[in-house]
Amino acid sequence: MSNLIRLIGRRLLALPVMVLGVTLLVFVVMSFSSADPARLALGEAASADALEQYRIDHHLNDPLLTRFWDYLVGLVQGDLGQSFTGVDISRLISDAFPITLQITLIGLAVAIIIAAVLGIIAALYRDRWPDQVIRVVSIACLATPSFWLALLLIQWLTDVPGGAGIFPALITNWVHFFDDPGEYVRQVFLPALAIAVPNIGSLTRVVRTAMVEELDRDYVRTAIGAGIPKRIVVARNVLRNALITPLTVLGLRVGYAMGGAVVIEIIFNIKGMGQLILDGITRNEVNIVQGVSITVALAFIVINIIVDMLYVLVNPRIRSV
Repeated sequence: MSNLIRLIGRRLLALPVMVLGVTLLVFVVMSFSSADPARLALGEAASADALEQYRIDHHLNDPLLTRFWDYLVGLVQGDLGQSFTGVDISRLISDAFPITLQITLIGLAVAIIIAAVLGIIAALYRDRWPDQVIRVVSIACLATPSFWLALLLIQWLTDVPGGAGIFPALITNWVHFFDDPGEYVRQVFLPALAIAVPNIGSLTRVVRTAMVEELDRDYVRTAIGAGIPKRIVVARNVLRNALITPLTVLGLRVGYAMGGAVVIEIIFNIKGMGQLILDGITRNEVNIVQGVSITVALAFIVINIIVDMLYVLVNPRIRSV
């Protein structure tokens, strides 16, 4: 237990360093933007004196390190600055980020469940027809871009002309689950499915490989030879040991899924982080782009640390190091 606490402690201690590095990288990259915040805020008709006064009031003429320190202090306090219209960016992100997170997690949950079932079946029926079929399905899923699938789903299943009319094509007003569970499922199903399908392909292959490697170990043959039913050995030992490799891959898939969710939101007109960063780019709102980028990066770091902790809890060999 003490080794487990130390390992978790080291990962938590690394969190501030990674957060600082990501924040510095995003801030420096965005500082090279050619957009003039003063000109964008006041308009083309603003006088030179007004522009200069705006830069002084918002500390735009300060050195880069000074501006970064001020931004870092605000970030610690939850202040990401304001848009050119005077709206707090932290409020915009607090409204948009939960939507992106819900779509991402639901899509990944669907992918994990389906991939686990397919991967286990493929491993248990190795080199037989179920395995061959699942291999073809996983390759097809892996080769399917999420944005292309989203467009096909809109054409086939939504209320556009020629579609089945089961789901909405564009989501103008996000409905929360507790307000209307049925409508919530209708609006989240297609975006989550578009995110899930490519992840099903990659995770199925990982689960199958991990299961096959575990089934070939000596302890499995020994247990089965001793008269223990194979289903008991698989359920009690093989599945838990085979979870270690998929957990490692899952941490990376979270970042890819979140990036895919940003694109999917634009396709379905969902008011999440994708729409927010698109609005920031089209209006040259550097603060919005910066705030969204940092938030997504920090979420990716935190989720990967959580996955690392799960990896340590599942793998007893790591805990004993």
